[in-house]
Amino acid sequence: MSHDERDTAPLNTTSQSDINEIENLITASVQFGPSSVTPARPPSPSRASIPITPSPFIPSTIPINAPQKPSSLSSNVARASHVTGFGGGANTLTEPVWDTVKRDVFRIVSNLKLVVFPNPNREDPGKALRDWDLWGPFFFIVFLGLVLSWSASVKKSEVFAVAFALLATGAVILTLNVLLLGGHIIFFQSLSLLGYCLFPLDVGALICMLKDNVIMKLVVVCVTMAWSSWAAYPFISMAVNPRRKALALYPVLLMYVSVGFLIIAID
Repeated sequence: MSHDERDTAPLNTTSQSDINEIENLITASVQFGPSSVTPARPPSPSRASIPITPSPFIPSTIPINAPQKPSSLSSNVARASHVTGFGGGANTLTEPVWDTVKRDVFRIVSNLKLVVFPNPNREDPGKALRDWDLWGPFFFIVFLGLVLSWSASVKKSEVFAVAFALLATGAVILTLNVLLLGGHIIFFQSLSLLGYCLFPLDVGALICMLKDNVIMKLVVVCVTMAWSSWAAYPFISMAVNPRRKALALYPVLLMYVSVGFLIIAID
């Protein structure tokens, strides 16, 4: 057997029929075009196209609501903030000077009633002086220094300087003493309380300046010292621990005794 005969094998009848069928399909596709050929699988569904815009931001389709009117709660909060002085109240920088003076005087009188005179809020220092200020204490310290300087026959300016330094430095030291003892009170609130408690001593110094009598001076100074101590007692005692109450009250009483002795000694 030759080499060509060994490499060529006769085709099976089934294989020959398959080849003929493939040739017929190719001939039909050439004659009638590719449209007549049945697709092997159904076409895939069309996909949504992504719009291409020149701007990187896609405009929102959410409707913009019209601005709503403020509710009654907001109006009440705004009204309350205007009354209490907190929050976005009215601008006080452009108000007349007389209105500012009247507001400050009214606050001083109100705080003086809460601290010095009997009232139900004296047992709660936070409630008694929630709207504290430093104008009242400054006025009482300056007034006491002026009265003592007017009472002195010589060296009036030195008497005023000593009295002002004694009262101002004493108030700061007493406040630091209360805070170091663990007192639950604000620094400037304590200064305000101690300054308002000087009001009875101011009255006593004024009476002693008008009436130059030693016995009357002793009586007036003792009464005013007791009054000032009584005014400062609830605020200082409630601010510190009960076991440290004496350590907080003793320096306060010592300062008032020093001021009373200065009132008596000035001639």
